[in-house]
Amino acid sequence: MTTTGFVTDELCFWHDPGNYALMLKPGGYIEPYNRHIENPDPKRRLLNLLTASGLRERLAPIASRDATPDELLRLHTAAHLERVRSVAAAGGGELGIGAPISSNGYDAARRSAGCALAAVDAVMAGTVQHAYALTRPPGHHAEPDRAMGFCVFANAALAAEHAIARHGLQRVAIVDWDVHYGNGTYKCFEQRPDVLAISIHQEAGYLQVTGDAEEIGAGAGQGYSLNVPLPAGCGDGAYRDAFERVILPALDAYRPELVIVACGYDAGRFDPLGRMLLDGVTFRWMTEVVADVAARHAHDRLVLTHEGGYCPVSVPFFGLAVLETLSGQRTDVACPFSGLHGKVPGNRLEDHQRRLVAELAGRFDAVRQRLWQ
Repeated sequence: MTTTGFVTDELCFWHDPGNYALMLKPGGYIEPYNRHIENPDPKRRLLNLLTASGLRERLAPIASRDATPDELLRLHTAAHLERVRSVAAAGGGELGIGAPISSNGYDAARRSAGCALAAVDAVMAGTVQHAYALTRPPGHHAEPDRAMGFCVFANAALAAEHAIARHGLQRVAIVDWDVHYGNGTYKCFEQRPDVLAISIHQEAGYLQVTGDAEEIGAGAGQGYSLNVPLPAGCGDGAYRDAFERVILPALDAYRPELVIVACGYDAGRFDPLGRMLLDGVTFRWMTEVVADVAARHAHDRLVLTHEGGYCPVSVPFFGLAVLETLSGQRTDVACPFSGLHGKVPGNRLEDHQRRLVAELAGRFDAVRQRLWQ
């Protein structure tokens, strides 16, 4: 049984992106819809399930805090911070491509990022081995100079930078299994070798960005960003194959001193914004294998920051599976979806998926041999 920390904050649940229909710029026959897809329900229901199951009281509480402007400026531009401040002060509005906030948006985003930093501090202090930050707004689409895709500040990337700037680490790995490409993380570390940024995502799942396998970083960071784009319809078999042949070998070769997971649940098969087929069985397994990497290379240091996941019914059970695995403590909660895991045809590894993963594995092995010191 491990010591697992948990940090959340009520202010994050009060973050209000406003009316989703307005973001879509409706006209003609688009009926107004009063609730944004990135609303607090999935995450609040996860928090409630953790409490009802008794697991939350077995997790070590970590105090939440705000990220300071100086901490945000480690990766974000001053112009971006000022835009977030001014839009919030004016009552709210659109920050970028699909990243609306209301009047509390700056405060909630600072708190969300700060919780990720607090999780890193707890792990680095040895207070806990693993830590989970349950916050919103999410972060992995936020680039240094702009917000995107519901994300205001780059939570997971800021956590990695905090580990480097505050705690002196030289190698941090970020594994992003949100169904959408983590373009913000890529942009933050595109030219740096001290962070290995890996994103496994649905191909063309977020059309404003690419996430192609050819995007491997630039300059000194060339080869230290790996994108694993999978076709829509992938399930457990394809994800396991991609981890075993691409992601885990890269992590073992890199030997990170800290592992951070941008933990989205929108690759779950019920999610309205993804077309993948995962359930709690796969989320549990992915957590196990990244925890094994952390045990081998990083003195068990592992931090998860909550990203996407928009089905309020399934996200709580998938999140519970992850936190049970992190903590080594099972509850008596039976996931109503994982029991059907073996009956989902898409969970089998298909030949076209196997061929794609094999091609990616060969590509990235060649990149490591050519570029890694």
